[in-house]
Amino acid sequence: MDNIVYIVIGVVVVLAVLFFALRPRSAELAPAEQPKPLPKPAAGKEKEKEKAPAAKKAEPAPAAAPAGKKPEALTTLPSGDVKVASEVMTNASPAPVVPPAPTSNKQVAAAAAAPPPAAKPPAPKAPADVSGIRKGLAATRTGFIARLKDIFVGKKEIDPAILQQIEEVMLSSDVGVKTTQAILERLREALGKNELRDGDAVWAALRAEAMRVLNVGGGTIRAQAKPTVVLMVGVNGVGKTTTIGKLATRHKGEGQSVVLAAGDTFRAAAVQQLEVWGKRIGVDVIKGKEGGDPAAVAFDATTKAKEAGTDLLLIDTAGRLHTKAPLMDEMKKVRKSIAKAMEGAPHETLLVLDATTGQNALQQATMFKEAVELTGIILTKLDGTAKGGIILGICDELKLPVRYIGLGERAEDLREFSAEDFVEALFGRDGDEAAAA
Repeated sequence: MDNIVYIVIGVVVVLAVLFFALRPRSAELAPAEQPKPLPKPAAGKEKEKEKAPAAKKAEPAPAAAPAGKKPEALTTLPSGDVKVASEVMTNASPAPVVPPAPTSNKQVAAAAAAPPPAAKPPAPKAPADVSGIRKGLAATRTGFIARLKDIFVGKKEIDPAILQQIEEVMLSSDVGVKTTQAILERLREALGKNELRDGDAVWAALRAEAMRVLNVGGGTIRAQAKPTVVLMVGVNGVGKTTTIGKLATRHKGEGQSVVLAAGDTFRAAAVQQLEVWGKRIGVDVIKGKEGGDPAAVAFDATTKAKEAGTDLLLIDTAGRLHTKAPLMDEMKKVRKSIAKAMEGAPHETLLVLDATTGQNALQQATMFKEAVELTGIILTKLDGTAKGGIILGICDELKLPVRYIGLGERAEDLREFSAEDFVEALFGRDGDEAAAA
């Protein structure tokens, strides 16, 4: 009986040993025997991978794992790609990183509401030399503008009687009757609407009116043809020849080719003066015989400048009184000769006025405009008068743009006119000096 028990126990032990010895190893792999993920490649190897030629054939995707077998471990590369650990990576190129698309309504709404990238701010505009203009207008500021300021000093309330004081100052500063009345009418309307409650409001209104009057165009001569022909006219002594020399200096300094024409054949000193300017800045001067026909000089100069491909031709003319009809008719003849030499010329006919003559300058401008087709005004000697208000009358009554203003003897003192800068320089308060400098 005991032998039977021992036999049964022996059989059980043998069966147990056979069971554990013959069971599948894949079901009992120890944790240490599990496949390990490949380590991340070093930075140097990653760079070598990026340098690998793109023409090599891409490796086939790994086959699906058989049933019952665990998938191979995955690893994340430095480039952000996810690859099977057993994949050979020496010739693989990193795939581009694509940001995930929004998957929910909230994400889509947030993406749509996101502000666009901020635009690059424009380059700052170079500041104008308002302080230089203000210095040149010192006489007018201490005259016309200072007298206007005195009206408002200490005035916290404005009554209609103040308009009469403004009128007296403007008329005595050669603003002109028509322009003065137009400005006062606008101020009277604003006062009736209770818009001018104190001195600051009246001052701001005056600045706005000046800006409205002066903003009729202007600025430098612009190229319209090759050559751009500019005819300079005006009475005696206004500074035509000197202004031509300054204009030539300015445009030659900007890289343009310039030719001067001595159309004042009646005054030998004018021809000599123009030749001095020509030698100084290195430009040609075309002249005729003393006492000759100015129309012939203008024709010859236009033809030669056209043949040479010159950028700018400046034609001087003899000073003539606006009241002398024969001299004004001669000016018309000069213009016709220029038009024969070149279609569309002269492209500019600029009237040079002396600001110190006040209301007489307005009369000159009126007569010249009737005789020839003026395209603009050059106002000289503004630094030598306290009646700079004449520029308001000229622009308002004739609707002619101011091209340049003369604020001194030097070539650079001939300034390109800007209504905004001029008004700021003229009407700016004394406390604005530092800001304008």
